[in-house]
Amino acid sequence: MNPPHLPPRQFLLNATPGTRVVVRYRIDDGLTDALGYLLGSDDAVCTVRTRTADVEIPLAMVIAAKEVPPPPPRRQASRPGPGLPPPA
Repeated sequence: MNPPHLPPRQFLLNATPGTRVVVRYRIDDGLTDALGYLLGSDDAVCTVRTRTADVEIPLAMVIAAKEVPPPPPRRQASRPGPGLPPPA
């Protein structure tokens, strides 16, 4: 993991593509987060691959960023309880 003491912009510029990150940034109505894998960054923008889309974030809008651990393993489908029929 990268050192946690870097300012957000510096962290994103130095982080290795493929690192799982969370980036908090400004939008018109306040703040939002992008959680996913860093695809890359340059002096103006970083790109994060989230579950739903690749998000381009202007570095000038970033207020916080850090590396996060891998997602937890997906849980298996639950089994029916006693006396319940199995799903169809």
